[in-house]
Amino acid sequence: MSPLAWALMGALALIWSGSFSANHLALQEVGVLTTVAFRVTGGAVLLWAWVLWRGLPVPEGLGWLRTCLVLGLLNNILPFCLIVWGQTLIPSGLAAILNAATAVFSVLIAALVFPDERLTRAKALGVALGFAGLVLAVGPEALHAFDLTSLGQLAVLGAALSYSVAAIFARGALRGIRPETGAAGMLTAASLILVPVALAMEGVPRLDYSPATWGALFYLAAFASALAYMLFYQVLALAGAGNLGLVTLMIAPLAIALGALAFGEILPPAAYLGFLLLALGLLVIDGRILRRR
Repeated sequence: MSPLAWALMGALALIWSGSFSANHLALQEVGVLTTVAFRVTGGAVLLWAWVLWRGLPVPEGLGWLRTCLVLGLLNNILPFCLIVWGQTLIPSGLAAILNAATAVFSVLIAALVFPDERLTRAKALGVALGFAGLVLAVGPEALHAFDLTSLGQLAVLGAALSYSVAAIFARGALRGIRPETGAAGMLTAASLILVPVALAMEGVPRLDYSPATWGALFYLAAFASALAYMLFYQVLALAGAGNLGLVTLMIAPLAIALGALAFGEILPPAAYLGFLLLALGLLVIDGRILRRR
């Protein structure tokens, strides 16, 4: 990849790794649903401002509306809510590690759906290593002794699965649609569903949050949603989907470092070993190590 592609990918990883710490900070004063509602609504407003300023084309018809609703549910509402709720029970660094399972799930689901993405021996080995890393990071004891911590971990894994299904759906549904427009429509659909639910479940926001909380909410909307989507599609154009998958390897260590610096989070050694095993699995799936050998 070019130096520009690496720089943009590093910026994207830094932004998304910061979202875990921003979630942690916002949850001190804001409910789970309200936090996510602020994120998707603010991101939608900023992206539509970008679309209008650039004069980008906007699709019409029921098919476009259906695509926005499905992606809003699978790529925003479910994963955002599951991750934010999971972070009320587990450290942000561990949430970032488990979220890296998105790449592993994507390989399996794509092999089932698309003939051109069959599960090769190398990919199968990478998936096996990835799942072994997840089991190690979660802790083998969690497989037979479910508690709130285990549920928090499963919630983040559920978010990773939802991201994977959304990516498979988007491959065909967003063909020919400008990515910024697709992201804006997706976030708009998510906000139209989530804002009424958040108001009904958690009430009208107080709006007297501390500056730190407002800063976290602004970060989630402006940087982790609107700006991140624009960077995401720039990297996709420059480096391709295979290279873009490596961003999941960069997010977890950055999120762990931010969680340790900002909140004093300390993860057990098994979590770090699990991440290393997961990273090895993703590198095997990527294939470049095997090709060079």
